[in-house]
Amino acid sequence: MLVNILQVAIIVLIIGFAFVVPIGTYLVRIFTDEKDTFLERFTYRILGINSRDKMTWQRYSQAIVLSNLVFVVLFYATLRLQDFLPLNPDKISPAPTAALAFNTAVSFVTNTDWQNYGGETTLSYFNQMVMITCLMFTSSATGLAAGIAVIRGLSQSGINDLGNFWVDLTRAIYRLFLPICFVLSLIYVWQGVPQTLDAAATATTLEGATQTIARGPVAALESIKQIGTNGGGFFNVNSAHPFENPTPLTNSLEIMSMLLIVPALTYTFGTMVRARRQGWVFFGVFAALFIGFLLIIFPAEQIGNPLFTQVGADQALSALQSGGSFEGKEVRFGIAQTSLFVTATTAATTGSVDAMHDSLTPMGGFAALSEMLLNVVFGGKGVGLITLIMYAAVTVFLVGLMVGRTPEFLSKKIEAREVKLVSLALLAHPFMILIGTGLALFWPHGVDSLNNPDAHGFTELFYAFTSVTANNGSAFAGLNGNTTFYNTTLGMGIIIGRFLAPVLPMLAVAGYMAVKPRVPKTTGTMSTNTVFFGVLLLASILIIGGLTFFPALALGPIAEQFELVAGKTF
Repeated sequence: MLVNILQVAIIVLIIGFAFVVPIGTYLVRIFTDEKDTFLERFTYRILGINSRDKMTWQRYSQAIVLSNLVFVVLFYATLRLQDFLPLNPDKISPAPTAALAFNTAVSFVTNTDWQNYGGETTLSYFNQMVMITCLMFTSSATGLAAGIAVIRGLSQSGINDLGNFWVDLTRAIYRLFLPICFVLSLIYVWQGVPQTLDAAATATTLEGATQTIARGPVAALESIKQIGTNGGGFFNVNSAHPFENPTPLTNSLEIMSMLLIVPALTYTFGTMVRARRQGWVFFGVFAALFIGFLLIIFPAEQIGNPLFTQVGADQALSALQSGGSFEGKEVRFGIAQTSLFVTATTAATTGSVDAMHDSLTPMGGFAALSEMLLNVVFGGKGVGLITLIMYAAVTVFLVGLMVGRTPEFLSKKIEAREVKLVSLALLAHPFMILIGTGLALFWPHGVDSLNNPDAHGFTELFYAFTSVTANNGSAFAGLNGNTTFYNTTLGMGIIIGRFLAPVLPMLAVAGYMAVKPRVPKTTGTMSTNTVFFGVLLLASILIIGGLTFFPALALGPIAEQFELVAGKTF
């Protein structure tokens, strides 16, 4: 047990402290540098971009929406025309259906990477490389650019200038994601992850049977999958596949990759708004939520299933076994790394999995689901910080109501317009999750896609709509999502979760805040860079999340936990 705790603690400490300041400082340098590199200037000339053009929040939002729309159309076309495109050595056919192509296109363009298909049996190498892998770069860079734009808006006074979206997008790809992914890809290849354009290999088993072994350009996809908090897998079982995640070292690197940049954004935020203590308060809230959910998942999975104990199964941790609830988990990772991976992938809205989430204990599933419901336990590139800023605005608004003052944040007043936009972003998230889940329960044949009844089946359905709306993309499994109904409704959840909760409303808030003058602090001004405010912010997140989602959680994992304690199967 001590070894398990130690390896989890080492990884968390590396993520939480070793890289926050250097990566955060590097991000500031990337997005405040007044000079463009040769490659960036060449790209701007090809695309006809004026890198010195400054954008209002309206133009910045338009650039995000229009670029994403173009990517969706292009990717949809390549999916539908897959039979006629090159780099398909395994002759994978037929092309995805219209509904599946729509779902897949909006999923990867928006950094969600929800998959209603098996990658190795559905997509050609062309679509895996030219579209899936490329979109992983652009979608993660888009989220990061949006986060930086919001920070710029909050750091300015008297001007509506959020920067240039195309410059932010290009710099994020060239200066951040590509260099890191190049190094990671080489490490993954060293560890046994394939990177080849050859067709699937054919092997003869010990019994004399013939086995087809899928492979392809996996390492390149695997690196950006985690660094960009994308999560889509080359293979159907994602990071549980030995070709995507072969060793404990690659598993540790994948965990650290998911949380390499997001925590550092709090330092970037504090530096750019000239309030580093505020950035550290935000980091503390992120870390407290993450560690809190890890302390739910790890013990739940390590203690195991009491029903197995009743029938004589030994789930104790010993020198010969990892112990705990090992159904759906990989022996090469063990309970500790699996629990940390589950916590990280649902916290950072990555969505990759190294274990079957459907096999988690009820409390393990509860924690993973809750992280996505809150959508602010680190969160995705840029978007997680945007969501935390949104909750900070709600917190100062509530405090302002209590003391009868106009709320202020970073020396600027938060007025009715900003509160309405924050409310829109805050309500869009649960609206799609709860309405989508309810609609699926009553839609003709909607529950036919479920593999399990009762509370566990409800959790499978609830998890799916939560995952897509939170732009996470991880699958609880047990749900056949490749139907016209689910491809369409889950696709709509992806769109709403990306643009209405919270990117576009919070870009508008940043734009309106940018033009406001700073107000001097008085004795009645509430300091937002203190531990006290951090506690208030943490409480606001948990209370709002609890009031919104507790009834649904009570019907799913909480009810399942009571069944487990009562000695019933689930």
